[in-house]
Amino acid sequence: METTEVMEERLPPADWRPRKASPGADALWLFISIAAVLVLARIWVAPHASAPALQAWATIFIAICVQALPFLVFGVALSAAITSFVPARVWTRVLPRHPAAAVPVAGVCGAVLPGCECASVPVAGGLMAKGVAPSAALTFLLAAPAINPIVMVSTAVAFPRDPGLVAGRFAASLTVAVLAGWLWLRFGRTDLIRIPQGPPPGAGRWDSFRQAMRHDLMHAGGFLVVGGVAAATINVVVPASWVDSVAGIPLVSVLILAVLAVLMSICSEADAFVAASLTQFSPTAKLAFLVVGPMVDLKLIALQSGIFGRRFAVRFIPLTFALAVVVSLAYGKAFL
Repeated sequence: METTEVMEERLPPADWRPRKASPGADALWLFISIAAVLVLARIWVAPHASAPALQAWATIFIAICVQALPFLVFGVALSAAITSFVPARVWTRVLPRHPAAAVPVAGVCGAVLPGCECASVPVAGGLMAKGVAPSAALTFLLAAPAINPIVMVSTAVAFPRDPGLVAGRFAASLTVAVLAGWLWLRFGRTDLIRIPQGPPPGAGRWDSFRQAMRHDLMHAGGFLVVGGVAAATINVVVPASWVDSVAGIPLVSVLILAVLAVLMSICSEADAFVAASLTQFSPTAKLAFLVVGPMVDLKLIALQSGIFGRRFAVRFIPLTFALAVVVSLAYGKAFL
């Protein structure tokens, strides 16, 4: 029989703990596994399903997810890289000192630098913390996820035969972002915005990049799946006669897709594929869907309320929604 001293020597140290797998890694592999199951189900299960509606639903859903996934992954990776490796002080050097002139420049910066909705809100908060005028930071917040290069390429892929809609998304979204910035500069109050403090020293840049990549991919991927389910259901479940009757009313159809964009909360790198699947609606209604979604949706409402405060959100979000609908209607009537 072993002595007590020998047995104690074989015990692990008091501070020893089993190594746990990273939650982000587990979530990433779960997302990949679900995507693989969906693709295999489309190949093996859907052909044997007897209901034509089920086959149509599976085809639409898989098409949306498979087409949008590469843009989603690429956009999330670039957004995480910008958030982790580009210091906020760079923006203070790029933007003009006068707030009115800084607003359109911030909009143009959003057009050339990719960033998803989830990243644009904390980035805008970081810009404010570094001294950038709130109106310019808010313009960047709206423009970056709406008209960045990844979003515009994905929109062109989703609408290969409709370049007017692609150009309309860029022009209308930039117009809304600049107008919202100027209106906030003129009528907004600084005391309504809870400006975040600068980030404390923490993990390294590569660790921040990996964490942001995992979080944003899972977060945006989940909303993509929800959006695909909703779009497929609308195309299959909702009676065609009802959709046609509603889609034929210009103002009503625009408002319906604008509200739907808020509720579906799809990542801007993927929303064009969902809009392209809504074939019953007019180009103007699709444009409203594409303009509203990256600027006002459920996750943005939560993020803006949490970072900038509820008093700011209840004023800025309705302003953005109204501008997006009005500008989309005006552009659609004039050019589409």
